[in-house]
Amino acid sequence: MPSKRATDRSSPGSRLAAARPQRGLNDDRCWSAVAARDRSADGCFYYAVTTTGIYCRPSCGSRRPRRENVRFFASPAEASGAGFRPCKRCRPDSPTHARQTALVAAACRAIETADEPPTLAALARAAGLSPGHFHRLFKAAVGMTPKGYAVAGRCRRVRERLRDTPTVTEAIHAAGFGSSGRFYAGADRALGMTPTAFRKGGAMTSLRFAVGPCSLGQVLVAASEKGVAAVLLGDDPDALLRDLQDRFPNARLIGGDRAFEEIAAGVIAFVERPAAPPELPLDIRGTAFQHRVWQALTEIPAGTTTTYAAIAQRLGRPKAARAVAGACAANPLAVIIPCHRVVKSDGKLSGYRWGIARKRSLLDRETRAKTRR
Repeated sequence: MPSKRATDRSSPGSRLAAARPQRGLNDDRCWSAVAARDRSADGCFYYAVTTTGIYCRPSCGSRRPRRENVRFFASPAEASGAGFRPCKRCRPDSPTHARQTALVAAACRAIETADEPPTLAALARAAGLSPGHFHRLFKAAVGMTPKGYAVAGRCRRVRERLRDTPTVTEAIHAAGFGSSGRFYAGADRALGMTPTAFRKGGAMTSLRFAVGPCSLGQVLVAASEKGVAAVLLGDDPDALLRDLQDRFPNARLIGGDRAFEEIAAGVIAFVERPAAPPELPLDIRGTAFQHRVWQALTEIPAGTTTTYAAIAQRLGRPKAARAVAGACAANPLAVIIPCHRVVKSDGKLSGYRWGIARKRSLLDRETRAKTRR
């Protein structure tokens, strides 16, 4: 009579042998992928080991099983349904990076096109994940929660509609807010000013500004009551002031006093000596997508670079590299929001609205500072 241990080891095989799915999988090709630990096969099928009761991705780095003990399945659900447990090493029940990107992108589209924001439960159900897992996945990829993404999208629609609707209330309701009160509660954060002032191109908004020299030329720093709204680089102080006027055509521009000039001096010092950004309140105005890109830029470590395509991939919009480049070009806070840390896919410098030479200089400074630390 076989020992109890031998019986226990063989029982999964006898219990699961009949559950082997066909689903068009070619066993020989699947086994070749497992033997080669082929990452390109991940997500195409899963293999289970009858002697352990565990299923894995084809690329799993665990010890290679014996061929006769291996079964193949088209999905984690099939493997789990046959009684196998997911491997704790390769976590085959978690989406692959490519699938994560696709799931998040689909969720973003669902949020953007829905008349009413989908619930977390509905989004998670569509992705085939638990609400908690989907919430963590979405926030890691987008930089905000599904609810925050929905609110940002509606705020963007308010900005668009405020320019051509008869009343502020109509713009708010047309953008999908159920009540004016819900929008007004966060209007200052979404628009940087009241909705009425936004409609008037910044009228009734005061901006203090100061211009000073630095090793990169001239720096203009402007701030509203909310915080720093613009940091512009250039060679001509008058041209910088015209740029500021174009950005805020109806704002009242006021030369900075001594206290404000100290704030400007702190920004200029940061340009000269890259380190942790100055602890200053910011008044950043842009679309929901621009805010997502700008947030991603602030997470790039000093002394390193990334690509437009990589940021687009991270935001769940793999085909939006050009849109990412556009958001970088619209960045109103030079150096504070470090769009200079984004390069082309081949590593070449391009697309810096304040000049390639300044971009190269900033990157060189950060690299030297990182080397000295």
